[in-house]
Amino acid sequence: MPVVPNRASAHRTADELSRDLVARGLQAARDAIETEAAAVSALADRLDGVFLDVLLAVAQCEGHLVVTGLGKSGLVGRKIAATLASTGTPATFIHSGDALHGDSGAVTSRDIVMALSASGETAEVCAFARMLRERTIPVIAMTGREESTLARLATYTLDTMVLREADPLNLAPTASTTASLAMGDALACALVVLRSFSHHDFAQFHPSGALGKRLAEDQA
Repeated sequence: MPVVPNRASAHRTADELSRDLVARGLQAARDAIETEAAAVSALADRLDGVFLDVLLAVAQCEGHLVVTGLGKSGLVGRKIAATLASTGTPATFIHSGDALHGDSGAVTSRDIVMALSASGETAEVCAFARMLRERTIPVIAMTGREESTLARLATYTLDTMVLREADPLNLAPTASTTASLAMGDALACALVVLRSFSHHDFAQFHPSGALGKRLAEDQA
């Protein structure tokens, strides 16, 4: 005679399974934060001569710092460009795929391009960098692989290598994109100092929103 499962027992088993999954999920969240924090902390020791060269090159650039990337790196690149622009460094973003379909014409001989790719092998990013190199336009590679194709094509390479991604599968761009974002912020902050960028300057660039209102009140 077949055994009929006890509904209450089956329900308790499901509850126990759910609690276990939740506990494991919370641990994965904690591990992610610790992994990303360690990846960002490790960048401080890499602000060496190359970072100084990049800092001076961008500070002395007569045109724009054009940031480029694809996928998650492209999204980070957009934020880096926005942060730089709001803190006194003329910057803009061009999608690497669009660059190969005509948008590369927006880059002039007065500009510098920062190209983001964790692997340094993203086909469109490397193709764009190769085009820029042929036009003798300086390229700053931001990559986790200093021996990659992008790094070899670049004038300067900012090392954003991470030991592993933060997700349990070690696959999703997590720690690597956080490291790139932090490196971009580090560059922007250093440029604020070099340009003697002030609260007044920031207020001119950011007149709207709660931050703009606060800055206006501070200067009233």
